[in-house]
Amino acid sequence: MDFRTLVKDFSESPISRHLILELLREYKRPNDKISELIKSGKLISIRRGLYTVGSKMDLPTPEPFLIANHLRGPSYVSLESALSYWNMVPERVFEISSVTTKTSKLYKTKAGRFSYKSLKTPYYSYGIKNIKLSVKQSILIASREKAVLDKVILTPRIHLRSIKQTKELLLEDLRLDVDELRSLDSIAMESWIEDAPKKNSLKMLVETLRAL
Repeated sequence: MDFRTLVKDFSESPISRHLILELLREYKRPNDKISELIKSGKLISIRRGLYTVGSKMDLPTPEPFLIANHLRGPSYVSLESALSYWNMVPERVFEISSVTTKTSKLYKTKAGRFSYKSLKTPYYSYGIKNIKLSVKQSILIASREKAVLDKVILTPRIHLRSIKQTKELLLEDLRLDVDELRSLDSIAMESWIEDAPKKNSLKMLVETLRAL
């Protein structure tokens, strides 16, 4: 059986080396076969021990956000990537930004650039949504509210001290959509602040949202 047939049921997710070895168990030298598949472009290595099928296989492939979830876990897509997904910013985002409980890290892969910023529990676990992209693909992504909070927390030198300053940050610097901001659940956001960094800045953020 050829590799395309073996892997087609798994192509929509990042694939572990363990699974590939299991699929190639009838080969005498499966590691050599993996190297051959990578060289031919039928398999793409996104980090040690994790792969996606290549375009030459003509199979469905995982969405970048799903790759981000698998590349460094636990993690969820957030920051500019989530803000773009929720149509809160006008710009298209090319690097996938995520939040993790592990250390911060940047991956430059053939599937794209993936950056991770570190936040601690329990704040980390708030406001994460599970979104179904297709029958076989579901992603973890920050809610609109969590993505805005994460952006304030994880951007260096942001210290919010007035409503005027906060409005300038949200509407001019970050170019967030004002109607989207007005529709955010400020009660939920406020409930997460006690477990978050930059508490004073986040309190000012919530106060500003209520004044829009």
